[in-house]
Amino acid sequence: MNSLEPVSPGVDLLRLDNQLCYALYAASHRMTKCYRPLLERLGLTYPQYLVLIVLWESDGLTVSEIGRRLRLDSGTLTPVLKRLEAAGFVRRTRRQEDEREVEISLTEQGAALRQEAVGVRREVVRQIRMSEREIAVLRGHLDELIGALSGEG
Repeated sequence: MNSLEPVSPGVDLLRLDNQLCYALYAASHRMTKCYRPLLERLGLTYPQYLVLIVLWESDGLTVSEIGRRLRLDSGTLTPVLKRLEAAGFVRRTRRQEDEREVEISLTEQGAALRQEAVGVRREVVRQIRMSEREIAVLRGHLDELIGALSGEG
């Protein structure tokens, strides 16, 4: 359905409770709040955690590759990477093939943090009371929404 016709008669389309944008905003805020104390124990912020997740999947990526994966620009990403480097979790080096590109690699300490992060995810899943199957289904719907809003597909 692509019209502004109410789903059923009498539905107020501009009521806050009928806004998908608000539900996504509130869920995102609550999810980040759920992660905060768990990540603080690891010495991480939520954006730093997301960068590490990308690097745990594939180490040795450029800043632009990480940015593409997280949908963040380098201006947003660079301060996060600098803080991760200062904490000893990543190493930033210029690529020899192209000195304009900065490669981000995990340090031993950053790689070791992965095991502790498994516990963070387990605790979040426990708190949200969803099965892995339910998470996968919701994630699929959100990926479709992200794609549609990004003009993909």
